[in-house]
Amino acid sequence: MDNQELIKYVTGKAQSWLSPAYDAETQAKVRLMLDNEDKTELIESFYKDLEFGTGGLRGIMGAGTNRMNIYTVGAATQGLSNYLNANFKDIAQPSVVVGHDCRNNSRRFAEISANIFSANGIKVYLFEALRPTPEISYAIRRLGCQSGIILTASHNPKEYNGYKAYWDDGAQVLAPHDKGIIAEVQKITSASDIRFEGRASLIQIIGEDIDKPYLDAVKTVSLDPEAIKRHHGMKIVYTPIHGTGVTLIPRALNMWGFTDIIHVPEQDVTSGDFPTVKSPNPEEPAALSMAIERAKATNAELVMASDPDADRVGIACKDDKGEWVLINGNQTCLIYLYYILTQYKALGKIHGDEFCVKTIVTTELIKKIAGKNNIEMLDCYTGFKWIAREIRLLEGKKRYIGGGEESYGFLAEDFVRDKDAVSACCLIAEIAAWAKDNGKTLHQLLKDIYVEYGFSKEKGISIVKPGKSGADEIKQMMAGFRTNPPEELAGSKIIYRKDFLSLKQTNASGEVSGLDMPDTSDVLQYFTEDGSKVSVRPSGTEPKIKFYIEVQSPMSSRDGYESANINADEKIKAVMRSLGI
Repeated sequence: MDNQELIKYVTGKAQSWLSPAYDAETQAKVRLMLDNEDKTELIESFYKDLEFGTGGLRGIMGAGTNRMNIYTVGAATQGLSNYLNANFKDIAQPSVVVGHDCRNNSRRFAEISANIFSANGIKVYLFEALRPTPEISYAIRRLGCQSGIILTASHNPKEYNGYKAYWDDGAQVLAPHDKGIIAEVQKITSASDIRFEGRASLIQIIGEDIDKPYLDAVKTVSLDPEAIKRHHGMKIVYTPIHGTGVTLIPRALNMWGFTDIIHVPEQDVTSGDFPTVKSPNPEEPAALSMAIERAKATNAELVMASDPDADRVGIACKDDKGEWVLINGNQTCLIYLYYILTQYKALGKIHGDEFCVKTIVTTELIKKIAGKNNIEMLDCYTGFKWIAREIRLLEGKKRYIGGGEESYGFLAEDFVRDKDAVSACCLIAEIAAWAKDNGKTLHQLLKDIYVEYGFSKEKGISIVKPGKSGADEIKQMMAGFRTNPPEELAGSKIIYRKDFLSLKQTNASGEVSGLDMPDTSDVLQYFTEDGSKVSVRPSGTEPKIKFYIEVQSPMSSRDGYESANINADEKIKAVMRSLGI
């Protein structure tokens, strides 16, 4: 539609928010948008409805159908309630878990959601205060609930909030339930359709009664407690970056046996404004800068930072020169799985039925590690709900021993069905202790993995295209890569490409075969003769198009690490030129 048609469309949607079903504050905000000659904010707030993507419902807070507010949250919860009541008619008392993170409005949205669930006859287990996302997943399974939600926007900037929905297995909602829930949400056409008046008798507050068994379960992930005993005083700096990790991660580390956990006091302060960082994203070096300064001042050996909802962890350690370096998501995933497989072999725990999972954009080097150890490695779509799906499909048939993704998420256990920074923080601390036991630093361990399995370097590039015009531009970019795919990258011929929207793989000669995936996804991949891989996809939760570049480089010893890095950087730049980015 043209601009005038769009303005007419969003004006009609906005005017429906001026009815008495919406509170006075919301109506006032909508009137300001309608009266403003510049219709940009009106368009951005109403041009579409928030939908479940790879990370659930997520958006900027404010008034409008495309914003996070009590009405979009309310509609999501009412729709989910209707879907639950329709799908669990045979259960006398369906129940859900409701949790939230540190973000502005998260507690308010959580309490409103609890009221709506209870108003629809659904029992609610509401956490007393902020808690990590993985604990919500754990609680759903432990309490035998049919669903659950957490109010969080993960690592997004402070303007955002979000709503993750989970099913009875503790995993984020997948098809057909996601589409079923969306259909029910779309039936909610007005705030008057939402039952806001809760039933207190159906809301139960939970806290330590879930915290303790969850932390006890996390403790079972430990594979070498003796190494921890020998190095229990290893200095570890941990920061929650103002988020939920402060509630459980230091306690978990103490339970594992670590006795010298150093805090960053300014970042232990819970705040949705994230006052000490530009972005609370552990993928970004700046988010760890205060923790690294604290580590320098205290002569610590390891730095860890969890994101606001404590499902992802960023790590830093010293290199051979004593300089602090960041360990990226692909590298941490390598280290975790290498350690788990090494320990499983040493402990005689490999029985031939184990499997690991990675997402399709995560480093291919993990496959080499799994393959050399005769462990099945499965590929799945981006988003931990797909890893959880593989766990569910193989439950009782094969044993899950670990899975992760390049975006700093890892899960070492199956009693949680989402990425878990609580167990991941504890496990990386144990790995550092184990490496020390073997006369290595964590960074030297990483180098040794590269020497044994080959060096690989990955670079993620996100091009931000905000708003409706940006969304249209991203679609055009994806269409361009689809209709005019590159024939080579950095001078290396593309030997095959994958299109997960058509579920087709095409080799250099034009031969086409099918891809065995559970659903379609707007992702393109290119694989070259020299082992490079490029993935392209639009973000499911942010206005971005993402490029994931992976290249190989020779490395025969620890001393070759720097030259391997330099060679890889040059190759990545050449790949970027080939892609025109």
